[in-house]
Amino acid sequence: MRVQSSATAPTGIAVTGPPRTLGTVQAALGVAAFSLTFPATAWGLEGFGPWSLVAVRSVLAALIAGGCLLALRVAPPSRSAWPGLAVVAAGVVVGFPLLTTLALRTSTTAHAAVVVGLLPLTTALLSALRVGARPSRTFWTASLAGAAAVVAFTVQQSGGALTTADLYLFTALLVCAAGYTEGGRLARVMPGWQVIAWALVLCLPVSVPAAALALSYEPVHLTAHGVAGLLWVAAGSQFLGLVVWYRGMAAIGIPKASQLQLAQPLLTLVWSVLLLGEHLTVAAPLTAAAVLVCIAVTQRARG
Repeated sequence: MRVQSSATAPTGIAVTGPPRTLGTVQAALGVAAFSLTFPATAWGLEGFGPWSLVAVRSVLAALIAGGCLLALRVAPPSRSAWPGLAVVAAGVVVGFPLLTTLALRTSTTAHAAVVVGLLPLTTALLSALRVGARPSRTFWTASLAGAAAVVAFTVQQSGGALTTADLYLFTALLVCAAGYTEGGRLARVMPGWQVIAWALVLCLPVSVPAAALALSYEPVHLTAHGVAGLLWVAAGSQFLGLVVWYRGMAAIGIPKASQLQLAQPLLTLVWSVLLLGEHLTVAAPLTAAAVLVCIAVTQRARG
């Protein structure tokens, strides 16, 4: 039988679920999990090549997700949902992890965190285009201001021109935003955690041979950091973080959960210093704070 969620209506208002305090904690745990993704990826690159890290990450996350689907006896989605799941898989499971991993070979996690801080704005833009909404002038002004701040920061940090890593990061923004937008649409008709779970399972026919091929060509050096980074991006970032994030949204609603996510780029900057020993320029936290303000304005403008 199909497992039904006690999650939310499309408006993001909780129907049933855990108490609001627990929901806030769960959403905050999701944000904390996502903020660790870039530092964990940097650790993973100490032991694995970029293609191996992404492919093995996808396989491990899919095995966890598939185990949960089997344990809960969740029926497969309807045929009409699979094209949308393919977009989620291409953007969130494959595109974003691969592009950001390739970028982090030469970019610092602090730099990447500031650039990817535009993700909520990019998702909002694509979501508006997808559903035919007409955001207010305030929304567009704040979005463009946030984008301009990140572009200026990127060009300044890169010595006056965009680097290959920057191009990877900006492309990652677009594909991930597309995956989030389509995932948000699907989450109106099926539990959110099942969206990412089925997207991960959908990738298995590609990720398994890709992992085998990548591991045969890229050298592997098993270190504590490398293994810990791989396990975190697979279990924490790719699956469990999304589970608690969606459950938190179900309890407190999308608007309040989105406000918590504003802290994600700043948290990543903190992790980059504590875990990786990176030195932050003054521009990094200032730009992240500017983007945070712009996102807050867009949230208010969207009501």
